[in-house]
Amino acid sequence: MNVGKTAGWIAIAIAVAAVVLSAVFLGSGVATHKLTVPGAILGFILFGALPAIFLGAIGVYLIIKGKAEAKEQAEADKMQRLLGLIQSHGQVSLAQVMIEMKMTREEITQMIYNLVSLGLFTGYIDWDSMTFYASDAAKIVSNVCPNCGGTREFVGKGIVKCPYCGATIFIPPDAPNTQAKPQPPASSAGTSANPS
Repeated sequence: MNVGKTAGWIAIAIAVAAVVLSAVFLGSGVATHKLTVPGAILGFILFGALPAIFLGAIGVYLIIKGKAEAKEQAEADKMQRLLGLIQSHGQVSLAQVMIEMKMTREEITQMIYNLVSLGLFTGYIDWDSMTFYASDAAKIVSNVCPNCGGTREFVGKGIVKCPYCGATIFIPPDAPNTQAKPQPPASSAGTSANPS
């Protein structure tokens, strides 16, 4: 349990304790005829109900915020795990990633897009072999496709698809825009060149 959720539950517990203690204290005052019923009700509102509402609201806010932070942290941990999985192997099949991460293809693809937009991942995916490849930025920002060797006209930024082999290339957001004369790969189209 994270700190925010713990603090939230503590605030709610204090709110409940404030209601119970003020009710007991003021109730005993009424029972011993030291307090009138209207005085006890006013005291309960001022010293029991209002503090309890205030503390309860704070507690609920902290619990909701804590749950949101826990969800964000879990997502960040998944992204870090996915990045580590691909980078440590250099190349990894999409099926292996799906099994190890217990995620769908769409979820993994979206997570890769998020990593690219944050500038944390450069590489490409060969859809023919369904394999992710981690690659250094120098290869990715070149006009030459790292998968088939074909020359693309523009590098662009973000997610780029090679017109020759169909590989999806993940280009970092700070990559320079470059232009080159389009040229198909030297080897036959559709043949993938695995990186060393």
